[in-house]
Amino acid sequence: MAPMMRGLDAEAYDRSYKDTDLVRRIFTYFRPHWRKISVVTFTIVLLALAGSSLPLVVTNGIGLISSGGDSNLMPLLITIVFIIGVGVWALNWVRRQLTAEIIADTILALRNDTFAAAARQDLSFYDEYSTGRIVSRITSDTQEFGEVLVIATDLLNQLAVALILMVVLFRIEWKLTLLVLSMMPLVVITALAFRSIARRVTRQSARAVGEVNKSIQGTITGIRVAKNFRQEQAIYSEFMGVNRQSYAINARRAFVIANIFPTLNILAGLATAVLVYFGGRSAAAGTISVAAWYLFITTLDRFWFPVMNLSAFWSQFQAGLSAIERIFALMDVEPAVKQIAHDPVPPLRGEIVFEQVSFRYARKEQVLQDFSLTIAPGENIALVGHTGAGKSSIIKLVARFYEFQEGEIRIDGHDIRRFDLAAYRQQLGIVSQVPFLFAGTVAENIRYGRPTASDAEIEAVAQRIGNGEWLETLPDGLHNQVGERGGRLSMGQRQLVALTRVLLQAPRIFILDEATASVDPFTESQIQQALKLIMANSTAIIIAHRLSTVRAADRILVLQNGRIIEQGSHKTLMTQGGHYAELYNAYFRHQSLAYIHEVGTRVGSRRSTLEPRPKP
Repeated sequence: MAPMMRGLDAEAYDRSYKDTDLVRRIFTYFRPHWRKISVVTFTIVLLALAGSSLPLVVTNGIGLISSGGDSNLMPLLITIVFIIGVGVWALNWVRRQLTAEIIADTILALRNDTFAAAARQDLSFYDEYSTGRIVSRITSDTQEFGEVLVIATDLLNQLAVALILMVVLFRIEWKLTLLVLSMMPLVVITALAFRSIARRVTRQSARAVGEVNKSIQGTITGIRVAKNFRQEQAIYSEFMGVNRQSYAINARRAFVIANIFPTLNILAGLATAVLVYFGGRSAAAGTISVAAWYLFITTLDRFWFPVMNLSAFWSQFQAGLSAIERIFALMDVEPAVKQIAHDPVPPLRGEIVFEQVSFRYARKEQVLQDFSLTIAPGENIALVGHTGAGKSSIIKLVARFYEFQEGEIRIDGHDIRRFDLAAYRQQLGIVSQVPFLFAGTVAENIRYGRPTASDAEIEAVAQRIGNGEWLETLPDGLHNQVGERGGRLSMGQRQLVALTRVLLQAPRIFILDEATASVDPFTESQIQQALKLIMANSTAIIIAHRLSTVRAADRILVLQNGRIIEQGSHKTLMTQGGHYAELYNAYFRHQSLAYIHEVGTRVGSRRSTLEPRPKP
């Protein structure tokens, strides 16, 4: 059992809900559809009446005909049965059509709310939890819940039939009916015994599906790397392991669910046998007529079917409750980033102040401690330092992707935690180290930062960078398809699209984590021009990987272990010969023209010494 359950632990944000709380919360999603639900309920009652009346009509009609009644009763009986059958079909069509609409709308609302909850989470949430499992909750769990709702509507119809047939049974023979009711607790207790097992295996099944989605997403995302290292068989084997685990768990769940109804059927068969025995003795003794006894047994058979379905459904209903429990758990996760107010954001000047800010990703992972920094409006700041120095943390805090624990961050004198977050981020322009592009055209990706921008505006902004020469490298220009994640473009072209997107947005604060990948000189010049256009009208914080960016910065901040150990211009810091000079020699010096010229001269002289001298 342990190997089968490996990797299927609950997420830290999972929680247990009472069944009553879940059902109460589910009803809030059905409340907007009360009119359709009323019509469905009415049709269910009519269906129950029609279904329960059919055996009575047939039994009484045959009784009248066999007792020497009018021979014309047979066509009338057939007509009545036909009308009841057509009526049941029509009512069923109305019920199923409206039910399908209600369930589809409910699943739509659930998925919208679940997706909104996932989108509302900050980046620390996605650092900790797998996106594949989150996707599984939004898709698979909502689908599972919808399927259970379909079963629930059928069971409501059968419940109405059972209640009406119970009244009929009492009218036929009340003593035998009491005997039937005395046996029902055994059926119900048996069904409830399956409840906890069904809930547990269904929860495990949902987690297994989440692991499969996680494996698929990770594999497809990294397929290029896998092919580069010829690991197709390895990733296939890994997926097969996860898939076999899911198969084993779902097979066990299917076994549990499939055994509920046969077990209840055995109990119902035993109960019917007892009733046949006592009913037969009563008929032989003349206490009840043979016709009434036969009608009782016939009606009883129709009564047991909905009762067993209702009992079995309670265990199946746990599947729906388990699925909705996982959905609500995701909805109820509180974002780590919390705004203490939602004040409107005025046009920003771009002054940024860190005052004794302390920040950590985890309890023992302190990144910034009593960190203070003031960035003037319109100032361009370059952050440099070794990995883990705190560069990325600073820009993530400015963007409010993470919550700091102590201190204060002010934008234009306002506490950043008081801003309306969406309005604040509208004035931010952010480009990550690996620019992300959505499948679509170049123009669509540029428009992403400002959806209302016209084609003419996009064209004008794109032309501002190198007179649009970079677009000439694309076969279809702005209408060129970028592919998934921008895979059809080079890294330099992706950077240009991302920068053009920010330029169109015209942000007041620009945040850039420069790409480390090298690009050709033509694209490099285009990128630098785009940066100049953006930074001309904004406060810029850049994690610098290019020498040209470092030199162009108004101020360079040298970070080490979450502290500013040096700051100043490139020339000043090089003159000091401190940590920046070491970083320059390690990371930037090879990009300088002087270094390239020096290497070229050295290689040339080495070749000249190795060339064979001509023979005299």
